[in-house]
Amino acid sequence: MEDLKISKKKPSYPISERLHNYLQVYNRNIRLPIFYDDLLRFQGSVVVYDKNDEDTLWVRVYYNEFEREEIDLSLKRVYSILISDGNEHIFKYLSVDAIDYCTFGNSKPFRVKVRNILNDNYTYFYVKKADASRVYGLELEHMLSPYNLNFLVYKDTLIEEHIAGIPGDEFIKNMLPECSPSEKSQIAKEFVKFNERCMIRLLGDMRSYNYVIVPTHDFDHVVFKIRAIDFDQQSYEGKLKIYRPQFFKENFKMVELVREKIQKESIDQYKIEERSIVARRMISYHDRITELIDCMEDDVISIPKHIEMLKEEIYNYTNDLEFRRSKNMGAVLKNALDFVRRNYQGINMKNFF
Repeated sequence: MEDLKISKKKPSYPISERLHNYLQVYNRNIRLPIFYDDLLRFQGSVVVYDKNDEDTLWVRVYYNEFEREEIDLSLKRVYSILISDGNEHIFKYLSVDAIDYCTFGNSKPFRVKVRNILNDNYTYFYVKKADASRVYGLELEHMLSPYNLNFLVYKDTLIEEHIAGIPGDEFIKNMLPECSPSEKSQIAKEFVKFNERCMIRLLGDMRSYNYVIVPTHDFDHVVFKIRAIDFDQQSYEGKLKIYRPQFFKENFKMVELVREKIQKESIDQYKIEERSIVARRMISYHDRITELIDCMEDDVISIPKHIEMLKEEIYNYTNDLEFRRSKNMGAVLKNALDFVRRNYQGINMKNFF
């Protein structure tokens, strides 16, 4: 298992005017009452520990009394716009219980905990610095994965709905060993499909803490799904392996599970299934995906070194000359999706596990 190196200081790419226009068309670009930079004006912070008294890498921030009142009201408005219709009548039932800040990773997000005071139900949303890579990743996930994503962009601020689930690293360490043989087989299948989906749409850095496991009870058994939660590394890196979760050492236990539980023929079958599903989604979202890819082709979301490396590696994998003709990352992704759409019924599968 390799220790793949990710670019530690990936630049944050601004939202282009063309991407802003795209987001406006699809109701993603909405005027918001607060900016990311407003939340940076906190007066102090305390470390947030988990139930085992381990540092979560989040800190709970606090503001002076006057600013906190204004910030709370603005965050309630954001919550209402994101989750509901923006109506202010629900404000009296909402409490902003906590604002946490994380300096780990590229996006340095704020996590806002909003509680309904009538029944104590709570949810989270995130306030981040808008980055074009992440916005492209969120939109592609919304269209090409089985899951809908809710997010908003206003100028240089990104608001994201929380994706619920058990962090992959926590699940692998604490829950996977207790799963039944049939559950392990089902998880292995999902990992194969997740691995394929990430490679197809060039979503990188899916180490175990960048995705969640979502268990759902279905009659007499539990169905497990895998969902990405970090989209910063959308179409940025040059190594093809970075877009394939199987090659990260953090996912070794999952790869081991695939080897133990699934035969090569089944792996090939699951890959074909996933490519077929993605191809059908591309047909369903044809116009919208075309508009998004046009934005990407007109945008800068990577560096020349990475573009040259990736298009050569994918050419060696597919023998499709269109990849060598790609001028930027948007063109590389366009050719990758076109390749899947053209070939998903009879594609030549390789055994990577």
